[in-house]
Amino acid sequence: MRKIVVIIFTMCFFCTVMAQEFRCSVQVNYQKLLTTQQAYGSENDKKVFESMKQAIEDFVNGRRWTGLQFEPQEKIDMSLSLILNTRSSATEFGGQVQLQLRRPVFGSTYTTGLFNYMEPGEFKFVYNESQSLDFDPNNYYSNLTSMIGFYCYIFLGMYFDSFSPNGGEPFYQLAQQVQQSAEGSGAIGWTSSADYKSRYWFMENHINSAYETLHSAYYKYHRLGLDMMTRDQAKARKAIIEALDDVKTAAARKPNVLSGSQFAETKVQELMAIFGPAPAEEKQQVFDLMKAISPINAIKMKEFNTK
Repeated sequence: MRKIVVIIFTMCFFCTVMAQEFRCSVQVNYQKLLTTQQAYGSENDKKVFESMKQAIEDFVNGRRWTGLQFEPQEKIDMSLSLILNTRSSATEFGGQVQLQLRRPVFGSTYTTGLFNYMEPGEFKFVYNESQSLDFDPNNYYSNLTSMIGFYCYIFLGMYFDSFSPNGGEPFYQLAQQVQQSAEGSGAIGWTSSADYKSRYWFMENHINSAYETLHSAYYKYHRLGLDMMTRDQAKARKAIIEALDDVKTAAARKPNVLSGSQFAETKVQELMAIFGPAPAEEKQQVFDLMKAISPINAIKMKEFNTK
């Protein structure tokens, strides 16, 4: 009987490990707390930042976010950086959040960015070394775990959208549940009255049918575009141009739509590399589409367009 129990436990543990979806790296930058000589920011208190980093990595990497099975090589690469600016008590922090999501490209060793964003304003949260990081999309426990859980679901949505048409829909619905659970907390970024660059608007952009072409853009750009580059570059570039046109359609519904500008910011350098050797007509198409999506990012392509 004891052997059976051990075998069952081992099998359950193995299945849990296999179900973990993310390979998340976390950075906690606390240098400003040390240089400004804030209370609780001394050299002797570094262990709390090391504990914070490890706790967040364990929270993301050790949690089962979907009902799907992931092989180790299939795990999704993401990174999260906390740049701490304030510490008002032993457990209360404030700073900025930067997040990145990456996706492998079929038939190559190249990885492409799906998301690269630094939240505006100050993110305030509580972290207590002696307390576990609890999370449930339908219940608000803390601003820290709600923020992380929210982006994990947004990331899953974008990732699966990039592999199949509307593949990410159920994960955007879960992100909405997190937002609705958190909006009554009073924390910044969860309501429709927040800055248009807030978490609320990332969720709204992917739930609102007015921007449904964003979903097809992720699929066309990545599955029909980048994944096909080693097979048929001309056809792949055409798919990428179609994807940009889909983003333009979404942006036309609302100037500077957050997910559209984030898409442009993440892809601008990659687009210049892909279309650098392309025919002049295609370069012009890409430049014009980027100008319509995000004029500020199109400026970065001005030299590329004139070559």
